[in-house]
Amino acid sequence: MTQVVTTSDEYSVSVAKTEYREGYNTGDVERLLTVFSDSFSNMSEGEPTFYGAEGKEALRLRTAKLFREYHVKMEIIVNAITVLGNTAYDYGWHKLTLTPKSGGETEIRRYRYCEIWQKQKNGEWKIGFFISNKDFEPAMLEEKEEIGLSDDRAIE
Repeated sequence: MTQVVTTSDEYSVSVAKTEYREGYNTGDVERLLTVFSDSFSNMSEGEPTFYGAEGKEALRLRTAKLFREYHVKMEIIVNAITVLGNTAYDYGWHKLTLTPKSGGETEIRRYRYCEIWQKQKNGEWKIGFFISNKDFEPAMLEEKEEIGLSDDRAIE
């Protein structure tokens, strides 16, 4: 049976991404968690991997600590959302501006991410898998001789 992908599915994922962002920007752990499935797998940069109920609970504990220590502003840049039936994925960047509540320097963290979304029986989209790593400043590829590639090797 062929499933029809509609722009409403992409829109629904986008709306959920807005809730995700606003959960961070309002410091509301429960609001943030509404976009994650109960079987969530979390592979965040610099953190142990957690699966299922532990994935969601680890996210709860980690973000509660983050919100206790910082005023958080999140910006999300979505590169693409692709819907494949009852599964979707999106990828892009998360930029966190962290201002310590106890005073001190504001810190900016930028991560590349990929999320796999699952359409729930009630039609809602929830994140089932999340992976991230630190992003780096954009750069141009160097000339191939400068990076040690011979003329007969392609840059992939």
